[in-house]
Amino acid sequence: QVQLVESGGGLVQAGGSLRVSCAASGDNICIGAMDWYRQAPGQARELVAAITSGGSTVYGNSVKGRFTISQDIAKNTVFLEMNSLEPEDTAVYYCHAFSCTMEYQYWGQGTQITVSS
Repeated sequence: QVQLVESGGGLVQAGGSLRVSCAASGDNICIGAMDWYRQAPGQARELVAAITSGGSTVYGNSVKGRFTISQDIAKNTVFLEMNSLEPEDTAVYYCHAFSCTMEYQYWGQGTQITVSS
C-alpha cells in the first residue's frame, strides 16, 4: 500500500549538480529508513546512500564526499543532493524504504540520471 515516487532526474553535464527527491505515501505510513540505489545497464544494483529515521547516514564508496542524503520526516520524503557528477554516475536511480518495524520493503519506479562528458 505504500508507494514511493521519485522526481528530479534528468540530464546534467559532468561537474554539475542535481537534486532528486522521493516521497512515500500511504495510509498509516511509518518509515524506518530510506535509501537510494542505482543501476546502470549490465551492472548490479548498488547502494548510493541511506538514512534512518534517526538521521544516521551511510554512503557508497563511489559517491562519498560528493553526494548528500537528507530527509523531511514530516513529509516522508528523502532527498539526494549530487555534486561533482561524473559520466560514471549515469544510471537509473531507485528509491527504497523500510517500514518502521523493518517488516516490509518498498521500491520506487526509478528515475534516469544521465551525466554527459
